[in-house]
Amino acid sequence: VQLQASGGGLVQAGGSLRLSCAASGRTFSGYNMAWFRQGPGKERELVASIWWSSGITDYADSVKGRFTISRDNAKNMVYLQMESPKPEDTAVYYCAAGSGSSSLWDLLRYNHWGQGTLVTVSS
Repeated sequence: VQLQASGGGLVQAGGSLRLSCAASGRTFSGYNMAWFRQGPGKERELVASIWWSSGITDYADSVKGRFTISRDNAKNMVYLQMESPKPEDTAVYYCAAGSGSSSLWDLLRYNHWGQGTLVTVSS
């Protein structure tokens, strides 16, 4: 399994940015796909999740109403649309795929991780 994240960069606060994750190597039905982030000196945290089959989504409170996770099943792609980012959204963002029995919010659930992509939000 490979997860390839891309799209990070420098963005101004209030702007927009879209992250992409290309997934390959297996079918992901039964998985949830997620974006995590890890800011400087912080623990890795869940940003958003989407179930591959149903499309049901979940978001961290800190990004609700600003970020949108989506997937394109035909292309095996997962996206994170970031609107009105804030400086506190600055972090390395990781794409992950999970099928474990743990909660969505538990890192141990996630079997597969992509490399990170750095997002820097300037004020």
